[in-house]
Amino acid sequence: MSIDLHYWPTPNGWKISIALEEMALPYKVHYVDIGAGDQFKPEFLQIAPNNRMPAIVDPEGPDGAPISIFESGAILQYLARKTGQFYGATERDRVAVDQWLMWQMGGVGPMAGQAHHFLKYAPAMDPPQDLPYAKDRYRNEVARLYGVLDRQLAQSDYVAGAAYSIADIAIWPWASLWEGQAQTLDDKPHLARWLDKVGARDAVRKGRALGEENRKEVQDDRKAQAVLFGKRPD
Repeated sequence: MSIDLHYWPTPNGWKISIALEEMALPYKVHYVDIGAGDQFKPEFLQIAPNNRMPAIVDPEGPDGAPISIFESGAILQYLARKTGQFYGATERDRVAVDQWLMWQMGGVGPMAGQAHHFLKYAPAMDPPQDLPYAKDRYRNEVARLYGVLDRQLAQSDYVAGAAYSIADIAIWPWASLWEGQAQTLDDKPHLARWLDKVGARDAVRKGRALGEENRKEVQDDRKAQAVLFGKRPD
């Protein structure tokens, strides 16, 4: 039976569309237009109480009963356990994957997201919020994190070791947007190599392209800004 994927084409959404493609799991897409406020609809809040996508509903969950899951990291762990894929063969492997997955969830995702916000979106708000301190703060922290990642990738083909894993699936969507985060790869050759290698995978290309036609720039969309940056739609 198909997994229901509640999704919008953002880095967090791409994590799960890529994972489903990599794991060859059938899925049905339900678009959650976050600029229009779909994330606040009661039916979505029943499966994602934090009003954030992605979320999934697996009709064949544990013991054969349906299960709904929110938070992209938790979804990746669940899908990896369900299929026995991309999580390592030993407990030591799984610890390595988990620590880099948590590194993405607690570091790269939030910091890169804030860098995008203050570098790209805040200056286009009405009135403009062009805040040099915030721009420097998040740009510099993302640079530090990508330096950590580059040093790790100098030691191994993939983030958690020799094997491709859900840690790579979690990190790649955010790191692939390095230009919008005002970063450089000139001093990060191992990160550049990894970005190209992961980005060339068929499942990554397919998962990344899902719903691409729905991606919107919100710099000139005041309603979407209000919804995305702290206000519920009327």
